Amino acid sequence: MLFIVNWTAQPEVERQAAERFLQTRGAPPDGIRLLGRWHAIGSIWGIAICEVDEIGPLARWAHEWADLFMFDIKPAITDEQVGIMLAEDAQKQ
Repeated sequence: MLFIVNWTAQPEVERQAAERFLQTRGAPPDGIRLLGRWHAIGSIWGIAICEVDEIGPLARWAHEWADLFMFDIKPAITDEQVGIMLAEDAQKQ
């Protein structure tokens, strides 16, 4: 399953967040394939695309950083998957 992970933090935790990221490189735990991660310039905001077979590791990873960040995690599908779904729906009509 694919997930879009957005995070944001308040300026007062920026230094702590930077230190933890430098120590850990933000590496995900086992069970998460990090497909990409991007950081917004000039803010403590970012987005990652992750793939998991089960939700537990993703929930655990968010919890490990929850003292510094707020997360918005949404399930996602690919263009190919959307195309299949739309084609199936079109055939039903």
